[in-house]
Amino acid sequence: MENYYRELVCFLNAKLGNRQVAEDVVHDAYVRVLERSSETPIEQPRAFLYRTALNLVIDGHRRNALRQVEPLDVLDSEERFAAGSPHATHDYGQRLAMLERALAELPAACRDSFLLRKLEGLSHLQIAERLGISRTLVEKHIVNAMKHCRVRIREWDAH
Repeated sequence: MENYYRELVCFLNAKLGNRQVAEDVVHDAYVRVLERSSETPIEQPRAFLYRTALNLVIDGHRRNALRQVEPLDVLDSEERFAAGSPHATHDYGQRLAMLERALAELPAACRDSFLLRKLEGLSHLQIAERLGISRTLVEKHIVNAMKHCRVRIREWDAH
């Protein structure tokens, strides 16, 4: 499935006119596919991935969210917590602490790729140059970091 990554980014970039949003949507699509609970194998992975990505774009439009969409709830714009209620502030702080714990469990290059992308907004190419690794490896690191964080936060939320 990884061979479709660039193809799908190019396809969505042409549709959306924004490479960073296209990359984020593709990341989310990959995470959705990787987290599928169904045991049934995907018969046409390319088509399934495209459909998943397009559904995410449609959902994004519905939420009027083609502003930069961060895939992890914790990294969302803080609008949800702007009300400043003590509960919301506590919840946000708690989720941020969980995210930091999950990130700390990752290998350094994986964590750094994720943070450079999500916090500093660097492109995959800029991250690859900075870390001295291939762009493909940067892409894999970011997808792996997102998946790891989602899984761990879900596990911790369950307890």
